[in-house]
Amino acid sequence: MSYLDNVRVFVRVVELGTLSAAGRDQRVTPAVASNRIKELERHLGVRLFNRTTRKLSPTEHGRVFYEGAVKIIEAVNEAEAAIADLSRNPKGSLRITAPLGIGRRLIASGIPEFHDKYPDIEVRVRLSDHNVDILAEGVDVAFKLGVLEDSNLRMRGILNCERVLCASPAYLSRRGTPATADALIAEKHDCLLLRYPGSKEYYWTLVTAEGVRKFEVAGPYDSDDGDVLTQWALEGRGIINKPLFEVKAHLAEGRLVEILKDSPPASVQLAAIYPHKRFQDPKVRLMIDFMAERCQRLIGRLLGEEPVADGKAEFVEVNGEK
Repeated sequence: MSYLDNVRVFVRVVELGTLSAAGRDQRVTPAVASNRIKELERHLGVRLFNRTTRKLSPTEHGRVFYEGAVKIIEAVNEAEAAIADLSRNPKGSLRITAPLGIGRRLIASGIPEFHDKYPDIEVRVRLSDHNVDILAEGVDVAFKLGVLEDSNLRMRGILNCERVLCASPAYLSRRGTPATADALIAEKHDCLLLRYPGSKEYYWTLVTAEGVRKFEVAGPYDSDDGDVLTQWALEGRGIINKPLFEVKAHLAEGRLVEILKDSPPASVQLAAIYPHKRFQDPKVRLMIDFMAERCQRLIGRLLGEEPVADGKAEFVEVNGEK
C-alpha cells in the first residue's frame, strides 16, 4: 500500500471520526481503511487511535502525527496543483457542496459538462441544506446562499439574489393575506422555516418602511430541505421565504402568490466559498469560473432577464474585507 494513501486515510479518520466515513471519503472499504491505519501504526511503532464501538479518537501520538500529516497532504496537493498549472492539464479530485435546491438546479446538473471539459478532474458532490463545516470535512468549494462568517475562508460573490414571501391561493383564501409584516406574527400565520442543527434561520429578515427588521415568525412544522417547504406551500400549508428564481415559475402560473411586496425579505448572495489554501489550486479556480458563469446564465433564464454579473466577480474575504 502507498504510504501517502495510508496518511490520507489517517487524516480523514481523525477528521470524520470513523473508518466507514473515512473509507467512503477515500473510496475504499472500511476493511481497506482499517488495514491502512494498521500498516501506518506498524510503520510508526505507536498506536494512533483509541477505539470504541462507535468512534475512533486520536491518541496523543495520533494528535501529534496528525499535525504533521496535514502539512504533508497540503504540501503534496500544492505541488500537484503547481505542476497542473504549469502543464495546463489540471487533474485530481474536487470536493464540492451546495444546498439541495440550488445544488440540484444549478450545480449537480453542470458536473457532467465540467467533466467533459476537464476529464482528469474527479468531482465529488455533496448536496445538503445542513451547515457543512468546510474545513473539517475537507471541502474544496461550497456554493451557498446567505451571509457567511469565517475568517479562515474566502468568498467569491456570484450573484445577488432577490427573495420573496409567497403562499398558495388556497392558503390566502383560508387564512387571509397579511397586510403588514407585523401581521405575520399578530395573525399567527403558518410560516414554513428551513431548520437544521446549527441553523440560523429562526427568523425572517424583512426590509420594511422602518428599515431592516427581524421577525421571529413561527409555524406548525419545518424541514431541513428547502424543496419540501416549497411543496408544502404549493399544497396550501403556509408561507415561504424563497429566492425569487426558485419560485418564479410557480408565481407566473398562479400556483403561488407573492405577498408583502412593500416589505420583502432581504436579498441574499449566491457565492462560492473556499479555504484560503485552495486559492492557488487551478482545479478550484476552474470550478468556480465554470459554475459562476453557469449560475448567472441559468438564474437569468429562470427570471426571464439577463444576468447582472459577468462571471468574473471579485474575490473577497468572507467577512467583507478585500
